[in-house]
Amino acid sequence: MRADARRNLDKIVVAAAEVVSERGVNAPMEAIAKRAGVGVGTLYRRFPDRHALIAAVGDHYIHTMAEALDRAASTASDAWSAIWDFVSWAAEPGRAALATALAELPEEAFVERSEFARMRAQWVQRFDGLVRRAQAEGSMRADVGVEDLVHLLNVFTCHPDHLPEPVAAQPARYLRLMLDGMKAGAATPPPGGPA
Repeated sequence: MRADARRNLDKIVVAAAEVVSERGVNAPMEAIAKRAGVGVGTLYRRFPDRHALIAAVGDHYIHTMAEALDRAASTASDAWSAIWDFVSWAAEPGRAALATALAELPEEAFVERSEFARMRAQWVQRFDGLVRRAQAEGSMRADVGVEDLVHLLNVFTCHPDHLPEPVAAQPARYLRLMLDGMKAGAATPPPGGPA
């Protein structure tokens, strides 16, 4: 692919992610082309239909999540701080809006695509390594796994409309409270267990 064609492709995907986060997965293709600064014909040459474009947005989203996780892991002072930084970044309103819009689609739209599945598996594996590192450092509860963090992100970013009203009004506060519950020393004994 020529360099200018690659730039147009990248501009379209980034613009589509922005427009989809603002207007949902059914945003007009014309609005996406306008945001990207390309003609509608250029958009359709790169993406023959909405499904192809939204699939590329999904790939872009998971790639962005993986880059952010790696950035947090390389810049934070310890693994717990990296987890905190990454989860906070992922739940920022603009990014959460894109996750919410993509969550409207059937799961098959992404998970059956080999590129998305591969990138997501790598992201989860790296996230799991960070969780295990935080546990080895003694900063994260041993009974919390990467699945718990993925579910937490899923609730707060993909399905915020399912949150009860007090939580929906202050999602960042409740996300911090839930993360705090995953810190080492925050565990409570199970009912009927030792006190």
